[in-house]
Amino acid sequence: MALAEQRCQACAPGTLPLERAQANDLLARIPGWEINAAGLEISRAFKFKNYYETMAFVNAVAWVAHAEDHHPDLEVGYNRCLVRFSTHSVGGLSLNDFICAAKISALL
Repeated sequence: MALAEQRCQACAPGTLPLERAQANDLLARIPGWEINAAGLEISRAFKFKNYYETMAFVNAVAWVAHAEDHHPDLEVGYNRCLVRFSTHSVGGLSLNDFICAAKISALL
């Protein structure tokens, strides 16, 4: 099933973060996203024509995050937005990060 068609699931206590190989396999399914050097988060920078388009995107991201109950860190400027995901409860990456990243990419 495509990542964007899946739903986030709460991580049970003791759930381990994804192995780097697993994260790399999932990353290949969401073009434009990157894993940081430590392998603990994924991110993507989005560019827009103006502030209005940027804020419309941020609001759409907020809707996805609320619906999935999985929330990114956002850095927002006039015509840009950096979206970063990690799963704090597992101390790294989980499938939820990739599901939300795919849903956000599908917004464009």
